Amino acid sequence: MKAWAILAATTAFLISPFITEGFAGFRPDQFPIPQDDAPVQPLGYAFSIWSVIYLWLLVSAVIGVWKHRDDAHWDAARVPLFLSLAVGAFWIKVATLSVIWASVLIWVMLGTAVWALLAGRNIRPAWQFALPVGLYAGWLTAASCVSIGLLGAGYGIGGGAVMWALLMVSVAMLIAALVQHRAHGVWTYALAVVWALVGIIARNGTGALSVTLFSVAGVVIISGLAVRQMQFNR
Repeated sequence: MKAWAILAATTAFLISPFITEGFAGFRPDQFPIPQDDAPVQPLGYAFSIWSVIYLWLLVSAVIGVWKHRDDAHWDAARVPLFLSLAVGAFWIKVATLSVIWASVLIWVMLGTAVWALLAGRNIRPAWQFALPVGLYAGWLTAASCVSIGLLGAGYGIGGGAVMWALLMVSVAMLIAALVQHRAHGVWTYALAVVWALVGIIARNGTGALSVTLFSVAGVVIISGLAVRQMQFNR
């Protein structure tokens, strides 16, 4: 039943963009202080990673039903993954209605996705579970931090948009380093975080140079950690 539940939740998650307005970042007018060209948010092209995430998670779910319905190693990761995907199936609709609730829910998605990743990191072959879940959890790591950065700047809390971008890039780097350290060389997690950071670099260029340089440092650190783990695990 757990395997079938994952397939159902994955399917609902996958079709959610097609039965809602879709999502490529929060709209500037969703905040009391409109977040036009917010430095914490990657350029729109970066959200294309979702097409890979959706497809790979679906392939994983189908394989899980087909070959691993009674596999205890898969079952250990299925409950948290189901929770994350079930919330994700409603997330886009919530994001169009409330930035605050969307931010709360995306952190729930992140927490349960990381739980699933760590529970299933040793499943082999890795491409069937650990790698797609790693890609999913990595992007959620970045997206969760982006949501808080937008909220802080959009509601005028503390400093401005650049300060919030620097703060939340720092938080994303910290979470990514901790998770990657525990993920035993699941390189797709780091790849997704780096992809988001490159999107932030592309957004800012020399306009918010401090955010760009900080994001470049994040790319180097997270990539280096992932490569070192992969070499160590050979």
